[in-house]
Amino acid sequence: MLQIDNLGKTFATGDTALANVSIDVPKGQILGLIGPSGAGKSTLIRCINRLVEPTEGAIRLGDVDLARVSARELRHQRRRIGMIFQEYSLVERLTVMENVLSGRLGYVSFWRSWTRRFPAEDIQRAFRLLDRVGLYEQANKRADALSGGQRQRVGIARALAQDPELLLVDEPTASLDPKTSRQIMRLITEICAERQLPAIVNIHDVPLAQQFVQRIVGLQDGRVVFDGPPEGLNEQTLTDIYGEEDWNPDRNDGEDEDVTTDTTKTGTRAPASLQKAREASA
Repeated sequence: MLQIDNLGKTFATGDTALANVSIDVPKGQILGLIGPSGAGKSTLIRCINRLVEPTEGAIRLGDVDLARVSARELRHQRRRIGMIFQEYSLVERLTVMENVLSGRLGYVSFWRSWTRRFPAEDIQRAFRLLDRVGLYEQANKRADALSGGQRQRVGIARALAQDPELLLVDEPTASLDPKTSRQIMRLITEICAERQLPAIVNIHDVPLAQQFVQRIVGLQDGRVVFDGPPEGLNEQTLTDIYGEEDWNPDRNDGEDEDVTTDTTKTGTRAPASLQKAREASA
């Protein structure tokens, strides 16, 4: 379980990005993080693995407070956290297999990583993961020859190669078309269910979040203003998260259709209010 207690981040400029954020994410739960641009979503994710140093608070993964470990110990602890990035963060000139194996760098010696000579067990693991994400036949293709959806699948496989206890996912569908976005979110949710992995997904597409995540946390000015199930998002909660707007799904002012995209596996439709929320967070 991940436990975040009173997490805060204030930058040297005096700007406060996070204030008193407290969230528990139990084993197997997928939490969607939503909010307008600048609300602190990416900062929160980066504080968890300390790509950004928190100013105050605790971040406990199991019995370890990640906010308190030394720089030397942090390298070891980061093996426990898989990160999936919006822009994939692949090494374009390397093959798909080599990119996936880079997820094992924290487990091998410097010289093995330098020469990219990984143990046979790691290579077998990488092939299994590529098969799981549907890229087994692409193992020897260069990363820069892949489509956006394929690159994101490589990023997922690389994160899983760490054998993580937690997944952090930063806007995984922002650069993808709607169909590919659903495929990627479906893959993430299926893998988390299979492995009972907790995950935090920073996602700007509110209807997509409603379709795939189990719980939504809304941030506004670095503070939690909503924490509940996807169906709990209504006119008032959307206003709390994104600010004043006409969230009435029955009004058509010529800018929005009353109905946009599918939001649940049962085929219900998202109101225009959620489309406006998506635009506000983009």
